[in-house]
Amino acid sequence: PASATAFKIIHSLSTQPGIRISEESVEFFERMNAILQKQKNMMRAAQAECQIGPCTMPPPQEHVDQALISERVSRTELNLLYEEAVYTVVNRVGMPAPEHVKSDDELFAYLLKVFDMGDKEHDILQKVQESKRASFSLRVSVMKAKNLMAKDANGYSDPYCMLGILVGQSPRETEEKKERKFSFRKRREKLEKRSSTKEVLPARCIQVTEVKPETLNPVWDEHFVFEIDDVHSDRLHLDIWDHDDDVSVAEACKKLNEVSGLRGMGRYFKQIAKSVRANGSASSGSEENVDDFLGCINIPLNEVPVAGYDTWFKLEPRSSASKVQGECHLILKVFTNQRDTTLSKRDTNVSIHKKLLCQIVEYEHAQVKREPYNWNGQVSPPAWTVLTHHAVQTDLSPLQQAIVRWQCYSSHHRNQRVCYSLLLRLLRTIDAEWDPPAVRGDLERQLSDSFRLYTEHCLCLMKNMRQVFPCTSAAAITRYELMLRGIGYMQNMRAFKTVCPLRNELHLDITTAVKKGTSEWYESLIAQYKPEEGSLEEQLKKMVQVIDAVCADLQRAQNIYNKLFYSAVKVDFFSISYRQLEKQVADDVNVAMERVCGSLEQESSRLTQIMGEIIFELFMSLKILKGFREFLPLRDAKMLALTGFHNWFKSSIHKFLQIVHDRSCDRIRKAVETDQLQPVQQAKHSSSAVEVTSCFSQVREIWLQLAWPDSAGAFIFVTRLTDNFCSEAVCYSELMTRKIERNQQGRDYKTFTVQLCIGLNNVEHVRVYLAHLPRDLDWPGVERAMEESCGVEGKEQVYKALNGQLLNMDLNLQREAKRLITLLTDKMLPELRRYIQHISLSPDSINNDDAVSPLMKYLQDTMVILTANLVKENLTR
Repeated sequence: PASATAFKIIHSLSTQPGIRISEESVEFFERMNAILQKQKNMMRAAQAECQIGPCTMPPPQEHVDQALISERVSRTELNLLYEEAVYTVVNRVGMPAPEHVKSDDELFAYLLKVFDMGDKEHDILQKVQESKRASFSLRVSVMKAKNLMAKDANGYSDPYCMLGILVGQSPRETEEKKERKFSFRKRREKLEKRSSTKEVLPARCIQVTEVKPETLNPVWDEHFVFEIDDVHSDRLHLDIWDHDDDVSVAEACKKLNEVSGLRGMGRYFKQIAKSVRANGSASSGSEENVDDFLGCINIPLNEVPVAGYDTWFKLEPRSSASKVQGECHLILKVFTNQRDTTLSKRDTNVSIHKKLLCQIVEYEHAQVKREPYNWNGQVSPPAWTVLTHHAVQTDLSPLQQAIVRWQCYSSHHRNQRVCYSLLLRLLRTIDAEWDPPAVRGDLERQLSDSFRLYTEHCLCLMKNMRQVFPCTSAAAITRYELMLRGIGYMQNMRAFKTVCPLRNELHLDITTAVKKGTSEWYESLIAQYKPEEGSLEEQLKKMVQVIDAVCADLQRAQNIYNKLFYSAVKVDFFSISYRQLEKQVADDVNVAMERVCGSLEQESSRLTQIMGEIIFELFMSLKILKGFREFLPLRDAKMLALTGFHNWFKSSIHKFLQIVHDRSCDRIRKAVETDQLQPVQQAKHSSSAVEVTSCFSQVREIWLQLAWPDSAGAFIFVTRLTDNFCSEAVCYSELMTRKIERNQQGRDYKTFTVQLCIGLNNVEHVRVYLAHLPRDLDWPGVERAMEESCGVEGKEQVYKALNGQLLNMDLNLQREAKRLITLLTDKMLPELRRYIQHISLSPDSINNDDAVSPLMKYLQDTMVILTANLVKENLTR
């Protein structure tokens, strides 16, 4: 059968234009090789993307739904905020930090730019100067003390604290200077409020802690608030006493706070006067009862830093006779309890501070020119000065400030992106300060809204991540990783779980966003390539481009995105993307292949070479896509859409193999035509043998890459391929014989013999190559598959069919080898007859050795040629 097929091949080739067909065959195999290399090239490109270095180009814009962007502030609201900011500057108190701006003029100039003030600036400033000056209070937290003096016989003390505001009296010059600068209240009113007795404290200004029995390291954690008469001159005074069961200063102080009027207070003043002297002046030792005194602290309020104190203060004695030791931990903060601004009478302090911060943040970010998308939120010294004073004056707790900063920056980010590390840092600050009872009402609702809006913003970006955070931008990938870390951190925050109790499964929202974004991205691919338009060939070609783009996307998902998602939010990004894309691809390809099958039936099963190549490429692209399953954590192949996709291609691949066979035959003919019958390198065969085995290797690789999973289908295809290989080999041997037959005319004996040897070696080289067909085409695997599906009979059927083909091919090649040997012997016979005749006609005087010598030389020369040019198997023949 192989010989008959070879005859048909030779006949068909002899009737076709040689050069054009040969060029087509070369191009065909080049295209096949490119298709087979596609997956390697894709892997190489993906690795190159993963190794992308620092990028100076800014990442793409992060466009989101406009509904998530906050509305701009009106001019009227800006004027009110400007008034609030100016009022804050005018009423600054406390020791400024080194980073704060001390000049009012510099702060006013800054605020003019922030609020873009025009003609109304003077009116608002004048209004603030004429308004009532802020009233201040002092919050004191008495936390604990350590290393106190032991006053009791048991080696301990029973300490408690008594504290109050000591009214000071400023020098006249200072008072007049202050009145000139801040004329918010009459000097007479200020003096009338002061006590005529410098050492007397009003009852409302004295507070006392609980007694902590038998300890030298008491912990109180008690909090007090004092109204301040003059924040520039008043002082906080604190005594620590050892409690006496018989005579207690603590009890006297408590009774004092129950008495109204100075007359009642006078009865107890003698007892408490000792602890309220402005300068700690001492009387006689017997009066002081020094055994009960443990130390005191005096803190001028004008020395308290703007942000307050949170530190340990060393206890001081009242006189040289007092022996004290130890320290006391106090937290102090000065704030306003009454502000004369329009906003303070309308809105809450938290709301006002948020609006002020938002306006300053918008201005500060606009000043950033280099990589504004990486802004870390750091503001200028004037901005920090105004914001710090306003937060302190309005008595915002660290938690309230953290929430306001988060609300402001996360809202600003939706309109003008900032660095995600800033937002993550703000979330961590909220978590560190979190105290559920302190967040109620509007603040809780606003925090919940900010979490919701930011979550929706991030989900929107996740949906569009392929455009917003492409792998080609290192900056974009860095931002994406920080964003995912932020959203992952948020969903585990105590604050988030408290104020957003119904969003306890954020990973499901992320999964939905990824799935929807993947689907929309695929639809954009379809819209870009339009695989439903054009001829059937054009449609399939576009479908191949779509699938290749999908494979590239999945490669990026596996190499880059999946690691980011899983480490940050514990979501398997790759699995979600793969399952979604595979389903959509399978649906579209199934429809396309139904059209192909219908078209082939209408055209009498004729498959053009172009269509065959496209179908093969489509099959290989789907195989690459299906190969990504190995990265799925749950490999349930039955549930996936591309399971069994090879069945869509069964008839098409069968016809495609015929095209491969035709191109192989043409390639073989061209190889024989161009063969100069010169040995290649150190071998004893020529270029055509190399070309033929190379062609066979490429066809074998095509089959291996197809990796047909169906055992019955694989048996049919392997049988077909084996028959093709055998007929092509026989065709080659016959073409080689004919070439040598034609070449013997006009050739000298030696040249002809050498060429004939090379021809024999060529045939033997191909025969030896095809002897490995059982291994190369995995016959044992086909036999096992058929045995599993059809039993022992199926295995025997495969064995008989395939080995029968190989045996017939070997017999045909042996026949052609003998035919070539016959050409050589036919060439030798005339010479042998001549030399034998020479021997028979030689006279008796010539000795036998001399008579036989020409014949022996001829045989020796021929043997040398054969030995030098034939491979062992052919020499044996």
